[in-house]
Parts: sequence; structure tokens; C-alpha cells
Amino acid sequence: MLSIALVSFLLLHFTVALTPDSFLLSCGAPSGTTDESDGRQWYTDTDHPNLLPSNFLNISSTATVSDTSVTRVPYMNARIFQSPFTYTLLVSPGTKFLRLHFYPSSYLDITKSESFFSVTANHFILLSNFSAFDATTSSSKVLRKEFVINVDGTQILSVTFSPVPNSYAFVNGIEIVSVPTDLYFHGDVKLVGHTKPFNINNSTALETLYRLNVGGNLVGSTEDTGMYRVWDSDDAFVVGYGYQTPHFNDANITYNSENPAYSAPTIVYTTSRTMANYSPGLDWEFPLNSGFYYLFRLHFCEIQPEVKEINDRSFSISIGNQTAEREADVIQWSGGWRIPVYKDYVVNVRNQDGEQNVTLGLSPNPDSAYQNAILNGLEIFKLGDAIGSQTASIPESSSEAPIASLAYPNNKKKRISWHIIVAIITAVTSGIAFFSILGFLISRRRNGGKDHGTSVPKSSSLPADLCRHFLIAEIKNATDNFDEKFVIGYGGFGNVYKGYLDNGTITVAVKRSNPSSKQGIREFQTEIEMLSSKLRYRHLVSLIGYCDDKNEMILVYDYMANGTFRDHLYNTENTPLPWKKRLDICIGAAKGLYYLHSGTKHTIIHRDVKSTNILLDDKWIAKVSDFGLSKVGSVGGTDTTHVSTAVKGSFGYVDAEYYKRQLLTVKSDVYSFGVVLFEALCGRPAINPNLPSGQVNLAEWACRSCKKRELEEIIDPNLKGQIAPECLRKFAELAYHCLRKEGVQRPSMGDVVKTLEFALQVQEGADNRGHEVEGSSFPLISNGDAMNEDEIFSDLSEVERKLTSNGMSMSVSRSAKVNNVALFSEIVNPLGR
Repeated sequence: MLSIALVSFLLLHFTVALTPDSFLLSCGAPSGTTDESDGRQWYTDTDHPNLLPSNFLNISSTATVSDTSVTRVPYMNARIFQSPFTYTLLVSPGTKFLRLHFYPSSYLDITKSESFFSVTANHFILLSNFSAFDATTSSSKVLRKEFVINVDGTQILSVTFSPVPNSYAFVNGIEIVSVPTDLYFHGDVKLVGHTKPFNINNSTALETLYRLNVGGNLVGSTEDTGMYRVWDSDDAFVVGYGYQTPHFNDANITYNSENPAYSAPTIVYTTSRTMANYSPGLDWEFPLNSGFYYLFRLHFCEIQPEVKEINDRSFSISIGNQTAEREADVIQWSGGWRIPVYKDYVVNVRNQDGEQNVTLGLSPNPDSAYQNAILNGLEIFKLGDAIGSQTASIPESSSEAPIASLAYPNNKKKRISWHIIVAIITAVTSGIAFFSILGFLISRRRNGGKDHGTSVPKSSSLPADLCRHFLIAEIKNATDNFDEKFVIGYGGFGNVYKGYLDNGTITVAVKRSNPSSKQGIREFQTEIEMLSSKLRYRHLVSLIGYCDDKNEMILVYDYMANGTFRDHLYNTENTPLPWKKRLDICIGAAKGLYYLHSGTKHTIIHRDVKSTNILLDDKWIAKVSDFGLSKVGSVGGTDTTHVSTAVKGSFGYVDAEYYKRQLLTVKSDVYSFGVVLFEALCGRPAINPNLPSGQVNLAEWACRSCKKRELEEIIDPNLKGQIAPECLRKFAELAYHCLRKEGVQRPSMGDVVKTLEFALQVQEGADNRGHEVEGSSFPLISNGDAMNEDEIFSDLSEVERKLTSNGMSMSVSRSAKVNNVALFSEIVNPLGR
């Protein structure tokens, strides 16, 4: 139930959220202190009236090194986060500028190498593996990151800061300003080099990279049109020579409905850059990250007296060496002299390693009367994908923060709580109209909308010969038109429904994408291609088919009657699994991952191993699921073979080495599986922000307990008396080594399978002869991190030696197919279990 304090807060501040927003938080400043900036008042992050009550367990600090060029507010104080933390703000619905202010300085003697973090805003992923220290330049001591996002009818903006393992996050100021709805999100935009347009709607997030007053000087935030934008000079980006910068400061600029006064301040349109008589054209260069789409907004206004008629000045526009316009005529576009106009273009900066310079070029057309080109202003934004991911897809922080899973019941509880909030607000304020609109929005979200705002791949390009291709009518019939009563889980991709095919003879799990999905077309195609043609194995979930009919993205799987592994470990009403069952499930999941790494022609790295992606069928057989983020490596790749890629995964499961270096190897999966092993042993989530700071991250807490020989203190109380000491030692050592900081120090998945099989044999042997309950009388981790990797497999090697002397072998070739791979239970115990 809602707390009285929260209900009171919502009632008191509900009317505030109905007006356009413009407010600022000075993070970490002492309570009660405020300051004025740009004519606006800064509040401390504990006092702002729009900030929902939070339990600030994080550190606030004052910069120990200051600079006279840096303003006191908001930069001399910072809020430091050593675990995930969320600011929850009550705002009006609509488009917002979200600006994050950073002053990379010394805080509590913490070094810059320890500050890497991600930032999310609602379902938009804004920053990942971000370091404010690395992002600042010599010319600026502070950093402002600006994003354009949409807030839906819930009127809640949750901004989450999540430090990477062994690191911290910080922020000095948070700024939120309302933006006219159609200023940046207005539908189809010309995609350079393509005939079809690119749709920019409010399911997209924009990151402002460059905002330039072309040919003029810096335009400060107070000179903007009420949205406090900063327009820099373009001098640093101009390539070559031969240009002029005509200024007509007294020009009477006439705005209109197509280009309202808030589009850009007048000073932007009264300054410009044009060509000198001997110049072949105008060119600018901008460093941009590869692999993203970018929005280029070009601002024009003919302000020179000699250019007043159509065809007086006509020129071509190219972006990234591709033609965007062949005959740009500002007078024709705007409708007259000194009437401003802007044009939007989207360009795809194709995948390459790192940054590349993208050129914007203007060249005069020889047929125009005044052979020249002009540009007044320029904005460049990086576009997020269908969920607004600006960089890596590290999800919002929560106890688990899934990207996608076939069954995630906890999300259902979260939804119900928000329905209660909305119901209470509506009832007390008698906002009948608001309630109707919000109910409509919620209904659209639940139903996935009629149009996902993105193009779904045609069925002809997908492997219909290897799995079934369903029509949407068949899926609706199987799920009773996606009835809520059939929902069995929620995930980043969308709802998961239980369905019945072929007159009820086949039970399936139907995963349907929705407009706010954290995964899109790429993951949809990857999942189909992986499971339909490459991956068929006992310990991998089976894909039955897919549906891409009428802009839907739907995947149909075998139904897993017992849900996810996580469902039976914690935060559940299910009976806790006994130890041997947990161990058996870990073995099955490890075999599935080993098959991915070594049982196929190409090494496959799962990239999202977690307990919610381990499913259990009606016979409790473990099956690895969700291959939307998987990456294919080389043929017969080694453990050190890597794939350079943006970081994706789930917070709490991604190892710091992959996070920082963005080099993905099979050992990244091993690390994630080590977290799963400790989940099984400790019966708690990978991340739990409600625990004391030293216990929030399961991997860190468990490893620290191992080194201190305090393992018995973290074991799930439900397992008391079930684990033989020698089995516990072997299992814990394995999990500990899976979590080693360097991938080369972690065991292979083949070794993981062997060790788990051996641990099970030890447990069964102890059960047969009787054993004492687990305790601290046995050594667990010797010499801490300096422990020799071979220690973990010492007992196992002896077993293997004995088996080999009896004519049996446990060796496994990495290139072996699954039917030739030794499945270790049958070897160690020929009679089976």
C-alpha cells in the first residue's frame, strides 16, 4: 500500500505537475540552501517541491579543488553514489530537456579512475560506462550533458545513476525544462541516402552533441528563447578558408507558424557564414561515434539585401559525403526575405571502430544568380534506438533490472502499485478528463499500440522454413486477443503470454514487443536467426515460431511450466528449491552455455546470462533463453578471442573488464554465470539497493565473504543443513573464480561444467554416508586473490586421473559438436542420477 507521506506529497504537488516545468536541483548541497542562476532558483536535491521523498543513503561532498571560472552553484557540491540511486520527480507530461551538470574534481579523495557509471531516465538509457573526467576538455572545467526525452501520462521522471562495479557515480546539478511538443519530435525526417524517411517520435531520445551559432559568437542560456539552450561558436569546426560572416544585428526577423520564435533565438538568424568569392564551398567537420543515427538540424535565414528572390541563391547540401539536398533555396523554403526556416536530415554513421569525422558541406549551384551558400545555425543530436538507448543497454537499476525475460512476475507488482497511485490522484483531484486520457495511454501501452513506430523486417527475410511464421490472427486466437489473464511475465521486450496453439494441443509462451521495448528489430532478428537455424540443444529454450504481421514483433517459444530459476530462489511465494535441485539446475544451465561457447561452428557469446534467463520446464530441466543480445565470434575461437562491441547486459551481471574495455569474450558469460551461482547459494538478487552499502552488489559481497572465510554467513537460510562442507567449498571456489577481475583468470565453461558435476558427486557421496552441516572449519579461499587457479580443480584432476586409468576420459575438444561432447554426469556416474 502507498505510504501516507507519499499520498500526501502527490496531493500537495499534483497541480504543480500540470504546468510546464523549469526547475533545477543542486545535488549534494546542504539542506535549506538555495541560489539564483539565470533568473531561476536552484533547490537542493533534498528540498525541491517536485522531488518525491527518497532515502538519501548516498554521500554528498564539496569539491576540494575549485576554479574561479566555475560557479559555486551547482558545481561546488556533488552527490556521490556508491550504489544505484534514483531521483523520482513529479513533472508535467510532454517533452523535456534533461540536463546533467558535472564538475570533475576531487571528492573525498576518490580518484577519477574510480568514476564510471550509467544514467537512465525512465526507460531511456542515456549514458553508459561514462566518465565525466574523460569527457571534459581543456577549454572547459565543467560538463553539461543535455538530452531531449518524453515523459508520458504517468508524470513521473525517474533519473537513475548506476556506478559500475568497484566504482562510483556523481552529479552536481540536474536541470529539467519543458520543450514544445513538436519542436524535435515531429514525425518523418529525410534520411540521407535513402528514399524512405526516418520517423522521429516521442519514443526516441536525443542527446545534444553540437548547437552552433554559425558565423557568430557564443549565445548564452539567458539569450535563448526560454529553454536555456547554449549556442556555441562554430569556429572550431570550420574546415578550410574562404568564408565570410555577414552580421545584420538590427535585421527584423519575421517568425511564422512553421518556424516559431522558440525555434532559435533571433541572434542566430541575424548572423551567418557564407562563401568568399574564391571559395568552392563551405565545410564543417564533426567527430561522431560510429554505429548511430544522427539528426542534423540546419537553420537558415536570408538576411543579405541582395538575396530576396527565389533562385537568387541556390546550393547543394551534403552530409557524410552523401547528398541531402540538390537545390536548397532558402527564400523558396521560408516564403520570403528575413523569414527563418530550418531543415532536418538524419544520417546513419555506419559501424566502424570508434569515432569518425563527418563532414557537412554546402556547395553553390551554377544556375543560381548569386553563386554562394549560407548557414545560420546548426544542431546535431545523437538518436537513441526504439527505447532511447544512447549507448550501451544497461537497464534501469532495480533489484534485478532485466532487459528481457520470458517470465518476470515482479514487474506486475510494480504496475499494480502505479495504478493505485494514479487512481488515488485521480479520485482526490476529480480529474475526470485526466483520468480518461491516462487510462487511454495505459491501455495503449499494455496492448503494445497499433504501430510500434518502427519498421518490422519482412517475413521473406526470416527463416520461415526453419520455424513457423504466424499471422497475428493466429496469435490473438492463441492468447484470447492478448487478454491480461494470460500474462505470465513482463520484460524489457514486452509482455509474455501463455497461449494455446492447434486447438489447444500445444502450450506456448508468446513474447510480444511493445512501443517502449528495451529491444527492437535487431534483437528480434538475432533471436530468430539464432534459435531457428543455429541452436538446437536440450539445455537451450526452443523457438517454435515468430510473427511479423502488421508491424508486430512476436516470438513464440515452448512453454516453460516452472518459470525462471529466479522464481524459485527469492522474492517469491514458491517453495524454495532444495540444494541438490539448485545444483542440478546450475549444471544444466552451464551445459547450455558450454554448448554456445564450444558446441557450434562459431563461438556464441550469450551476453545476458542471469537467473531470469534460465528457464525450467515441467521436468525441471534448465534451459538457457533470450538470445537477442548474443554475439557470434570466430570459428573455434579461444577463451581470449574477443568481439569489440557496445556494452549490453543486465546491471549486476556485467563484469567490469567488459564494461570498461568493451571487449566481449566468452569469459564475460563466465562472470555473469558466477553471479548466478552465488544467487543459487545465497538466495538473493544480484543487486539489492535496500541493503547496506557493502552488501548491495552480490558479486562483491560474496567474494569478500569468501576471502574472509565467512561464507556460512551469506548462505540462504533455507539451505541450512543441506550442503556438505566439501561440496560447499568446491561450489563457492568455482563461483569465486568465475568472478575474477581478469577474464583470463576465470575458468572456461567446460571447466565450470566439470566442477559442478564433481560438486554434485561429492554431495551425493556425503549424503550416502551422512555429513555434518556446513561450517567454517574448512579452508575456503587461501591467500585471497593470489590463490593459484589450479587449486580449484585439484580434487577434480585427481578424479579425472582415476577415471582415465579405468579407460574413461573427461577431456573435451573445444570444436566438438554436442553429440561428441562429454556430458559429465554420465561419465562420472555411469548409472545416472
